Amino acid sequence: MSARLLSIPTVAAALDVDRRTVYRFIAAGDLSVVDLRTGPGRSRVRVPEASLDEFLSRRAVVIPTTRR
Repeated sequence: MSARLLSIPTVAAALDVDRRTVYRFIAAGDLSVVDLRTGPGRSRVRVPEASLDEFLSRRAVVIPTTRR
């Protein structure tokens, strides 16, 4: 399986939000992450591109058109 992993700043830029907002989405379970351990007590998380795509699909809103 070949999955593209995105950094937190990359995801924040794609969503046009602050990095803290991305971490809130992760804490709420809205975005899944891959934790790449870099040492004891340290972690480096990445968001699979598919997770970001699913997040956007779930959040998409269709605005109804009104006829006049």
